[in-house]
Amino acid sequence: MVSTYELGHQPLHLASPAAALQASGHQVACWDMAVDPWDEPAEELFAWAELAAVSVPMHTAMRLATQLLTDVRRRWPSLPICLYGLYAPLGADPYLSDLSDHLIAGEYERELVSWVDSGGTTGHHPGTADAAPVVVDVGRRRLQSPPEPGSGVLQTPAGAVRVPARHLLPPLDRYAKLQVGHQERLVGYVETSHGCRHRCRHCPVPIVYDGRTTVVAVRQLLADVEQLVTMGARHLTYGDPDLFNNPHHALRAIQAVHSAFPTLTFDCTVKVSHVLRDRDAWPTMAASGCLFVVSALESTDDPVLAYLDKGHTSSDASEAIAILAGAGVQMRPSWLPFTPWTTLGQLTDLFEFLARHDLTANTDPVQATIRLLLPEGSLLLERQDILSRITGYDAEALSWKWTSVDPLLDDLQAELSQIAEDATTTAEPQDVTWKRLGRVVARAAGVDPEWERTLPDAAVRGRWPEPALRPRLSEPWFCCAEPTTTQRSFASACSASSRFPAEDGIP
Repeated sequence: MVSTYELGHQPLHLASPAAALQASGHQVACWDMAVDPWDEPAEELFAWAELAAVSVPMHTAMRLATQLLTDVRRRWPSLPICLYGLYAPLGADPYLSDLSDHLIAGEYERELVSWVDSGGTTGHHPGTADAAPVVVDVGRRRLQSPPEPGSGVLQTPAGAVRVPARHLLPPLDRYAKLQVGHQERLVGYVETSHGCRHRCRHCPVPIVYDGRTTVVAVRQLLADVEQLVTMGARHLTYGDPDLFNNPHHALRAIQAVHSAFPTLTFDCTVKVSHVLRDRDAWPTMAASGCLFVVSALESTDDPVLAYLDKGHTSSDASEAIAILAGAGVQMRPSWLPFTPWTTLGQLTDLFEFLARHDLTANTDPVQATIRLLLPEGSLLLERQDILSRITGYDAEALSWKWTSVDPLLDDLQAELSQIAEDATTTAEPQDVTWKRLGRVVARAAGVDPEWERTLPDAAVRGRWPEPALRPRLSEPWFCCAEPTTTQRSFASACSASSRFPAEDGIP
């Protein structure tokens, strides 16, 4: 089982299905390419394996997986390969059809176990004309096979609970950490639900889940958190696409974890509209250890937000920031600054918004560079006004190509992306990087970067610690950002190795 990228976290999407496979009697080995480069042990795993399953929960992971599997397929052409996760349906693309035998999206565990039980005999066979089948399960079914000895079972007051097989993965200290000033805490990644009730048009989740969600039982979550704490975790990331899709379940889960482990802190992802809808919940969230909330603000332009069907306006975003600040919880926004409708004026508005809401220290510089992805099946492809901007399909990028209303913006996005990646490589201070980014945008727009002199609004001024003391995770990249040079080199490293001969005499 292979993971290429899970936002710097120990990959739950390896550990959970690995436990299910072990419970069904299979031998499982895991490789996390995000922390372990291609080397002799990785080669030995592929040479040993009878089947391979690759987790692709996000765009970056899928890009890296296709790069890796191109070489894996060349060297082990008869190895059955399954892609599973949110981006697995892209494996049906003719460009990728020979890389995998089976594709699973949604609630993948049951189907993945069935595929392995069959020895990989179901599905597509590379070299044939038929495409790999895509299996999508968005129901509430859970794998109910009884836990077996040695399959990662914890005894709880409610009975035995199978937990993700985290012992098969590198330890937590190899992954992203919570940073608060000069202090660091190990982080565990968990989920209370899958899917999303909303259908934001730029998001990959509704392509698969179509407004549905399924929840993780609280006792199962508690059992996993217990093993994470034993492994050293002092902070949790709740990685649900939106924690408040099911607010009553989420609050029960948060309070149960806090009751059992009162010193744990956490972060989560919540839509602006849900911050507003459940505004009374934030004092409870803060008292339960919530340090910050990731929220997809995306744009400061209301028409763009309407195009994306975000369900909020720029003024709603300001109100949400104030609600969180009033409860002592920080906002860490994500942005989509480059869309077919973006103007230079909108980019300068973004920098002014960050300054006015005291968010520059809360925002990773890569967020100033994100360009809209249009994978096959994107709901935005239903809009006629975007079709006129499309110039073709980029098989390598797994996205339809488009041009901006202002051609200058395409070059500007590339320049900002290089600045952000270079800053990550050199560990440049974040405030320095933001000044560099802002001055490039100001120069392009022909304006003075007056946001450098803007004071925060009263609603947030003094509510949060000084910038150096604000909590953040040490992984600055993002699921919808282009893979970095380092990530791409990890994925292609197997091409340079020749320890094992290819099967069937194929070089």
